[in-house]
Amino acid sequence: MKLAEALAERSDCQVRIEEIRKRIVRSARVQEGEQPAENISDLLAESERTFARLLELVRAIHRTNARTAFDGSRTVADAIAERDLVGKRREFLAAIAEAASTRQDRYSKSEVKFVAALSIANVHAEVDRLATRYRELDTRLQELSWNTELA
Repeated sequence: MKLAEALAERSDCQVRIEEIRKRIVRSARVQEGEQPAENISDLLAESERTFARLLELVRAIHRTNARTAFDGSRTVADAIAERDLVGKRREFLAAIAEAASTRQDRYSKSEVKFVAALSIANVHAEVDRLATRYRELDTRLQELSWNTELA
């Protein structure tokens, strides 16, 4: 099995667990004298099987990411950590740029005027640079996941 296939199956397991949770919640309380729409014991058993499979997949994915070279000095796990941090930093700076560039209409000259306390253009340039770096890392990670066998 390729790493990408395991990642897709992991995602399917996570979606399945959420669906089972919703079904159990819908059946958890019924009017006195009524039967639940679904057998909760069966749903709980299905959730346990799905959680067990998810654990197998996550362990194998982590082992594979830790063992697979991304480039000469980093593993896939290292590149994932960098990509995630680049994404968080991009979101952080984009929120700052948005706050600084929010326009405020004034209706008279007596109203307080607000100005940006930082260079919005510089922040946007950094956001764009980070977005490019994120795409580069993500594209390479996806390529590797389709070419790497699961450990």
